[in-house]
Amino acid sequence: MMDSEDDMHDANDVESLDDFYSGETAMDSDDGDENYGFIDNDSDGSDDSTSYRPHRQQQNYTILSDADIRERQEEDITMISTVLSIPRVSASILLRHYNWDVSKVHDAWFADEDRVRKAVGLLEKAVLDPMRNATELTCGICFESYPCDRRHAAACGHPFCTSCWRGYISTSINDGPGCLMLRCPDPSCGAAVGQDMINVIASEEDRHKYARYLLRSYIEDNKKTKWCPAPGCEYSVDYVMGSGNYDITCNCSYNFCWNCTEEAHRPVDCGTVAMWILKNSAESENMNWILANSKPCPKCKRPIEKNQGCMHITCTPPCKFEFCWLCLGAWSDHGERTGGFYACNRYETAKQEGVYDEAERRREMAKNSLERYTHYYERWATNQSSRQKALQDLQQMQSVQLGKLSDKYMQPESQLKFITEAWLQIVECRRVLKWTYAYGYYLPEHEHAKRQFFEYLQGEAESGLERLHQCAEKELQCFVDDEGSQTKDFNEFRTKLAGLTTVTRNYFENLVRALENGLSDVDSHGACSRTVSSKSLSGSKGGRGGRSKPGSSKSNGGSSRGGGLDASTHWSCEHCTYANVKSVTTCEICHHHR
Repeated sequence: MMDSEDDMHDANDVESLDDFYSGETAMDSDDGDENYGFIDNDSDGSDDSTSYRPHRQQQNYTILSDADIRERQEEDITMISTVLSIPRVSASILLRHYNWDVSKVHDAWFADEDRVRKAVGLLEKAVLDPMRNATELTCGICFESYPCDRRHAAACGHPFCTSCWRGYISTSINDGPGCLMLRCPDPSCGAAVGQDMINVIASEEDRHKYARYLLRSYIEDNKKTKWCPAPGCEYSVDYVMGSGNYDITCNCSYNFCWNCTEEAHRPVDCGTVAMWILKNSAESENMNWILANSKPCPKCKRPIEKNQGCMHITCTPPCKFEFCWLCLGAWSDHGERTGGFYACNRYETAKQEGVYDEAERRREMAKNSLERYTHYYERWATNQSSRQKALQDLQQMQSVQLGKLSDKYMQPESQLKFITEAWLQIVECRRVLKWTYAYGYYLPEHEHAKRQFFEYLQGEAESGLERLHQCAEKELQCFVDDEGSQTKDFNEFRTKLAGLTTVTRNYFENLVRALENGLSDVDSHGACSRTVSSKSLSGSKGGRGGRSKPGSSKSNGGSSRGGGLDASTHWSCEHCTYANVKSVTTCEICHHHR
């Protein structure tokens, strides 16, 4: 059963929901399986590692395969060749020079054709070789004589032997994509060497490499296209610049951000993601751990970790200095009169008097910083693991369990799409929830009102997700395994799971909207605006029975309950701990009466 009548109301109000994050109306349910983002396991040509697809929405990008890239490339070459009345090889050289931008080629060519030809290395007419009638030729590289059938020249007419040309071309190709701008070997000549000459002289392996570089340059040199960053993926993306939404879903099922090419991270901005990834990979936290959990030997300054035993520490050879762990004084000055092996009166006295040296203060700060980082990182990593597990469960459900349920309850798989939608929602929500912990880590400590509002929304979303995940994982398994369950019970489960999916989507839409707005609904006085109270949170009021309180260890970095409030101007809600101004009698966040 749902947690409240409000939950059921939200669950039934499916038609008013927008597609997750898109801000656009969801597609008509008559569109079939595409609305729910899962793939028919019987479909041909599907070699994806997982059948997961996010909800479809109006896309501002196009996924391109190698065949699509080659087709577009050939179309651009044909267009330039036709409009400028030049050979296709020359058109290809021009396009490469201008990063495959057709309009730039047109503009530059018609503005000053001679300057463009000189810059690119295209001669207006091929130069005739004055030695073309000679029986033998001395190569300008190896200075050996060769018969005429073993010499080659670019449009400039500078002849070299086949062997030297092949070595020159092979070296350039093995050096990387720079071979696409290959010029004549003569030091005084800048004539371009086209693909036609490569195909005649180079080995089959080098021809294949050159063609691959040429194909990839169409994506890598174009500001509107990028390769999918997923390992082993061969797809690329053509993005509509200025469309705003950077989230990309490749055909390989990988979601990434167009702007920074990291995994999709809405609602967190690219700058926060970059800082978080750098912090996770940097040595700063290792140094914090050393600083927080070790002390330097007073004599040799090497860091020492005390993980057991008494306060009598002996440094490792060759130092072997004996000292007190607490006050770092020489152990020869200690004994029963100073507290014995497990205490130090000197340290305790200094502590009570508030006398700490700079090293002690730094150690305390490092310990607090490390604990705070560990708190957020653990929850970030846990949600990432949960998301990966949810993807595996989704694949298992699509490949095995949907068929079992269809046979068991005599319902076509098209009527079981509510299960797939629930799992897709779980996968997406785990991704969002993961990045909210990075957001929370960098949220300034002094902005207490924003932090309280953030923790409230995060707690609401997390508790809703946990209910949905439990229902989709454990309760669904009961219907798969239990032979005695009835169709009536399964239909009741359908209503519950669909309702929880809708409510959870509402929770996360509120959370995403608030974070993308920079929590601007919280005003400078620490109160939440009426718009947030009555409108933004209206979709989440149904989850009141199972929410996580702001500041609880379950969902966030933990502000104390009502801590730091001025009792003369604010009161703390007993239900959600939000700091309300004194003049209101109903909580601005959860509407709980004072």
